[in-house]
Amino acid sequence: MPWLAALRVLWVSLMLAWALLAVFRMPHGVLFYATVAATEAGYLLALLTLPAFVGGLATPRDIALSAVGAATLVLLLSPLARVGAVARELPRQLHDAFGVRPPVVTAMDAGEPVAPYRALALLSLTDPDAPVETFVYATPDGSSPLELDFYGGRVAPHPRTLIVIVHGGSWRNGNSEQLTSMAKRLAAAGYAVAAINYRLAPVHPFPAAYDDLRSAVDHLRGRSEELSIDADSVVLYGRSAGGHLVLLAAYRWGAPFVRGVVALYPPTDLRYSWEHPSNPRILDTPGTLRAFMGGAPDDSPAMGARYDDASPYLAAGPAAPPTLLIHGGRDELVRPVHSARLAERLAALGVPHHLLSLPWATHGCEANPAGPSGQLIEYAVRAFLRAVRRR
Repeated sequence: MPWLAALRVLWVSLMLAWALLAVFRMPHGVLFYATVAATEAGYLLALLTLPAFVGGLATPRDIALSAVGAATLVLLLSPLARVGAVARELPRQLHDAFGVRPPVVTAMDAGEPVAPYRALALLSLTDPDAPVETFVYATPDGSSPLELDFYGGRVAPHPRTLIVIVHGGSWRNGNSEQLTSMAKRLAAAGYAVAAINYRLAPVHPFPAAYDDLRSAVDHLRGRSEELSIDADSVVLYGRSAGGHLVLLAAYRWGAPFVRGVVALYPPTDLRYSWEHPSNPRILDTPGTLRAFMGGAPDDSPAMGARYDDASPYLAAGPAAPPTLLIHGGRDELVRPVHSARLAERLAALGVPHHLLSLPWATHGCEANPAGPSGQLIEYAVRAFLRAVRRR
């Protein structure tokens, strides 16, 4: 087999293996980013299958490669085939949960999506411009100064709802630059947005990160006039470990100024996480929890109580603020049952809430804002914000 033909066979085989990640669970954590790309940008990866078809159907090998290429395309485009069912139901579900009505074209503000999903938007790969400045919000004892990135500028025609964004990273990684796309989009829509850094485990175990979130919110509210912020209208927004932190804060603070909370694929019950760990080839759940909590729940009654005290599932009560949960149906790092169990509890408590479940999606599903999950998430978040900022 000539080397060029062999290279073509190898390339087509690799693309098929990559495409399988769009449907099947990843076998190892090293494939995490490849899996996110397959599920949320498969329509772009489809262009890489062209070598499968360059030979036409001239030889048995060409026929076989074309068949493999066609199968690869089907796999990579499968999320797009599944997004329609979710998109059709989402406006009604958000209205039922929060009383928010879909936007109309004549009332669009700053490019607000008028539909949950649009095929033409799949190629909208740029973010709007938004001014950003970084400043220190706290200097805890024994720690370096903590900074946040403030989007939207200090001057506005009226006080704005403040959205505080908390990054993920298993409580021991990540920084405030993790969610810049959403921060810019929300700032361009007229919100004041602050993406915070916080102290990380294991050097700073719980409740350090939780305390830092409160410090950031208090600091920003204390500068509300200077930053054109409505101090009585704050929404907390977090992903993964950050989702855990914002839920815990929203439920434990009992603060009237917290109008709502948005959590993407959050761990909601830490004892449950310990008892039902993720695939160890993907995430070391026990090691992650030990680093964050400072031990295991069965180390002592005090440590068990600490796990319970740090669990949003147990902290939720009838006075909890409206909650938007977002979770991929095949999340291999944080099981979807975390959001499902919390949604059931919120329903029993009578708390306005909605769980946006994305069957094809995995952890980090909003990485491509133009992708199927990215579009649905932005639509849901913008609708949720319209609802809660009025309350």
